[in-house]
Amino acid sequence: MAKKWVYLFTEGNANMRELLGGKGANLAEMTKIGLPVPQGFTITTEACTQYYEDGKEINEEIQSQINEYIGKMEDITGKKFGDKKNPLLVSVRSGARASMPGMMDTILNLGLNEEVVNVIAEQSNNPRWAWDCYRRFIQMYSDVVMEVGKKYFEELIDKMKADRGVKQDVELTADDLKELANQFKAEYKSKIGSDFPDDPKEQLMGAIKAVFRSWDNPRANVYRRDNDIPYSWGTAVNVQSMVFGNMGDDCGTGVAFTRDPATGEKGLFGEFLTNAQGEDVVAGVRTPMKISEMQDKFPRAYAQFQVVCNTLEAHYRDMQDMEFTVEHCQLYMLQTRNGKRTAQAALKIACDLVDEGVRNEEEAVAMIDPRNLDTLLHPQFDAAALKAAVPAGKALGASPGAACGKIVFTAEDAKNWAAKGEKVVLVRLETSPEDIEGMKAAQGILTVRGGMTSHAAVVARGMGTCCVSGCGDITMDEENKKFTLGGKEYHEGDFLSLDGSTGNIYDGQIPTVDATIAGEFGRIMGWADKYRKLKVRTNADTPADAKKARELGAEGIGLCRTEHMFFEGDRIDAFREMICSDTVEEREAALAKILPVQQGDFEKLYEALEGNPVTIRFLDPPLHEFVPTEEEDIKKLADAQGKSVETIKAIIDSLHEFNPMMGHRGCRLAVTYPEIAKMQTRAVIRAAINVQKAHPEWTIKPEIMIPLVGEVKELKYVKKMVVKTADEEIAAAGAKLEYEVGTMIEIPRAALTADEIAKEADFFCFGTNDLTQMTFGFSRDDAGKFLGSYYDAKILENDPFARLDQTGVGKLMEMTIKLGKPVNPNLHIGICGEHGGDPSSVEFCHKIGLDYVSCSPFRVPIARLAAAQAAIAEK
Repeated sequence: MAKKWVYLFTEGNANMRELLGGKGANLAEMTKIGLPVPQGFTITTEACTQYYEDGKEINEEIQSQINEYIGKMEDITGKKFGDKKNPLLVSVRSGARASMPGMMDTILNLGLNEEVVNVIAEQSNNPRWAWDCYRRFIQMYSDVVMEVGKKYFEELIDKMKADRGVKQDVELTADDLKELANQFKAEYKSKIGSDFPDDPKEQLMGAIKAVFRSWDNPRANVYRRDNDIPYSWGTAVNVQSMVFGNMGDDCGTGVAFTRDPATGEKGLFGEFLTNAQGEDVVAGVRTPMKISEMQDKFPRAYAQFQVVCNTLEAHYRDMQDMEFTVEHCQLYMLQTRNGKRTAQAALKIACDLVDEGVRNEEEAVAMIDPRNLDTLLHPQFDAAALKAAVPAGKALGASPGAACGKIVFTAEDAKNWAAKGEKVVLVRLETSPEDIEGMKAAQGILTVRGGMTSHAAVVARGMGTCCVSGCGDITMDEENKKFTLGGKEYHEGDFLSLDGSTGNIYDGQIPTVDATIAGEFGRIMGWADKYRKLKVRTNADTPADAKKARELGAEGIGLCRTEHMFFEGDRIDAFREMICSDTVEEREAALAKILPVQQGDFEKLYEALEGNPVTIRFLDPPLHEFVPTEEEDIKKLADAQGKSVETIKAIIDSLHEFNPMMGHRGCRLAVTYPEIAKMQTRAVIRAAINVQKAHPEWTIKPEIMIPLVGEVKELKYVKKMVVKTADEEIAAAGAKLEYEVGTMIEIPRAALTADEIAKEADFFCFGTNDLTQMTFGFSRDDAGKFLGSYYDAKILENDPFARLDQTGVGKLMEMTIKLGKPVNPNLHIGICGEHGGDPSSVEFCHKIGLDYVSCSPFRVPIARLAAAQAAIAEK
């Protein structure tokens, strides 16, 4: 039995989405429930996959089934391809199982040639309509199938209108359109080198191939990567008999929603054009009427359409986005799908559907795309202004939101300009921890290097600041404070606008709109919290971040990076003194200056978290990240140390490492300089004792996390020192305090020996940024240079630093849990890499049984919603 590659609309239903694609499944479903749908057939997504497997050819078996179904369609419609009496004309549309704007455009009126045009002109007594259909078909086929750009044809239309002294396409006569069709065919021949095809079956095979090809076009690939759509899914092709909205004033075409996609308000919302075809509405060629005005033009069709809208929304139990055509006052439905909507509208619609008794709470939670919540939490560009803007460049949207400001090139300038009330965008080759104050002062950050988990991306997400990273198209001249992008030179003080969601970079100013959290937000989040099993913590280094995360629903801190605290104010001076000290005593004296301020920081964090857990990671980065690079700062350090500038420079040079990511960092620092770990332990414990005393109603139980352990003896060595110091502090204060010492799992060897490490650790926390680097052997800051080629070659489908690699890194995580839990049943396990806020990664963490995920403050609601959806999907 041959495989079935093609289905009539009467053979499918809404549950066959994987095979028929979204559009095909919904056309079949509308047919099944008795709505007026022009009939046709769907070529399956499997046929698309087969097309690629066969070297981008449609094999004979699929071709013969398509031909067989053309015959069936001819029988159903009573029309025939190329027939002189009753010719069949069709539309060809793509339809993946997930709605994908930017896939192949529709082709209408396929099956036309000069003979058929003359037949339909005579039959309809409307030659103008017949030639209008033909010139549209030539233009679409040339553009979409043969990739001859639209602009050549637009120029010919504009010239014709100018010659005839008219403004609108509809003012051209039948003879004008006939002449235009011949000009189009001549243009086609000059570009392609052969005549425009007359055989309808040849036209159809060309169109089907073009749909399959468009699955792999650059737009589609980028959209898939951004929206978690696997390449292996393929797209279906829908071949549907034509109905005509352009046959005269009793015809028309429109697009409508059953609720407002911007606000979620209930009621018909959409646009309609008389005497037009579908693409006229979408392309904005003419100004359409509001859908309500259709009532005056076509009262019977409008009344029928209202019934259809109610039927479809009730059937799908969601807001519908529909395309329809009216031919001689008769309504035909061409498409329905769950409508795309803004985040505000999504929340309102979900709540309204619950209040209307259509959905339950769990279904309402499952309806919302967690990633859409980003737009509620960050400023966005004014929609109208953004539509009119053309990007000057594009890179990685590393931290969402919109930013507009004057360009500055150093963190120092960002801080100073912002202090004077200027809004600035910080443009850097890459950022480092010492840029932190400038990053805080900036509206947005743009870097030339780095990926989704580079320093700039991670810190910006934590602060909720817009960031676009890895724009390799920029030619940077930091010294002279200028850069070139898209052929234009930008200088300090020029305006630049960044979209951190899309990665688009715009020249000049685009107005922004502040984030607004709608009333429905709290309601949906309340339902999400009711159903999720995973706890959600936050990665926060400052009391302000921690407070924000608590407001957004965080239940603890899963990662406090203590190194970020060293860059505040003059602490960096004391830390640099420690680095440049010659003896243990000198180091301890320098650290003694930092101890009270670090303790103060921890107290503020405990206060902000009100007794919820706080995990504090001890110093992780290599020491060279803290040393001065400017001559002035080197001189200042030399004077403070009583050393020569040359000596300080020699110390700085000695800290240089060939591969710092795998160098002298993490627990290795605590082994070499135990005094650093001791000072941090004192600060953690003293802060906890003080806050516990001030708030006896809270339970303060610090979690001390030792980073970068790969061998159990490392953890044993550092833990022994931490426990001794902590117990001394508790005894000296005469206090009662429990604390935990755990480790990050970020080296594959730690995962492989988790049963050994679990004997010494109270908890594990996956540091999936480093675990991904070490597992792939990719440097996250350099991966941007080759990931694009990996996507093109289909080696990888997404950035493993943005979306957890469940096959490799995920296997190590599962292994860690399976090895660790039996040895230490009380072991609690979380994740604090950037993946903690990515919905598909959160779902994976739920599946493998983690206790919590931890992410940057503004991603906490996303993680809460994703965790609830994972729990609901499992039921």
